[in-house]
Order: sequence, then structure tokens, then C-alpha cells
Amino acid sequence: MLIRDAVAGDWPLIYPFFAQIVAEGRTYAFPEGLSLDEARPWWMESPPGCTVVAVDGDTILGSAKMGPNRPGRGSHVATASFMVDPNHRRGGVGRALGRHVVGWARDAGYRSIQFNAVVEANTAAVALWHSLGFRTIGTVPEAFDHPDHGLVGLHVMWLDLTN
Repeated sequence: MLIRDAVAGDWPLIYPFFAQIVAEGRTYAFPEGLSLDEARPWWMESPPGCTVVAVDGDTILGSAKMGPNRPGRGSHVATASFMVDPNHRRGGVGRALGRHVVGWARDAGYRSIQFNAVVEANTAAVALWHSLGFRTIGTVPEAFDHPDHGLVGLHVMWLDLTN
């Protein structure tokens, strides 16, 4: 598996699993039913952020987008989002993308990484981020309407990069 910067030609290959994951309604609060062109700015970051893909040959296994959590006085904290193609889950793609993002943020001089909205019912993601050193620093109760569990919390997760 190789992780590289995404290029414009990758978007049509990311979009099918982006649309599937959004439509499942279990992990992202993105608007549903977005067309290829409408969804692009929701995932393909512009500088100072970037989007990467995890690939095996010509197959895109997953993708991550990252950048500053907030502009100006909040720009020393990074944030990121991750999607693994459902056909390639449980193969270490999410962990590899997570490690890549942590390294990218550290190399870019960010002091920490903050995930603003990790669905608490997404136990695989929560366990992954904890295993990579993230802490759950708070949970917004009933902030996400999950199709199976109803109203569930959104975790704010944080990793210190200064150590």
C-alpha cells in the first residue's frame, strides 16, 4: 500500500465510496445525494490542507483529507477526516492513513490534531484513534442522528504533537 497526494483524476474514483459512506449515514453528517461535482469540495482540500489516497496499484483503498482545524489563531491545530472504501476495510488502510496524517501534521509544525465529530457509535474508529494516542476530550450528546442507534454523541478527540 502506498499513500500519496490525491490528484484531480482520483476524485471520480474516490466519489463512489464517498457517496456510499455518506448515504449509509453512520459516520458523516455530510449532505446526502451530492453529485460528483457537488461532493468534490467536501473532500478535496485546497492548500494549506491536502487530500491523500491509499492505493494498491491503480486501486484506491481509502482517502484522508487534512488541514488546519480553524483559520487564524486556531491554525496551529490540525484536523482530518478519513474514508476507507467498504470493500477494503479491516486491511489496515485506516491505520495507515491515520499514521500518515499524524506524521504530516507533525512535519507541518502543528501542535496538535483535533477531530471535531467522531460518531461515538463508530467503535472501530474510536478504538483506532485511541490506539494511535488520541484522547476523547468531550462528547456532544445526541449530536448525530444514527440510522440504527438514533441520537448518539459526537466525540471531540485530540492528540498532542508537542511530545
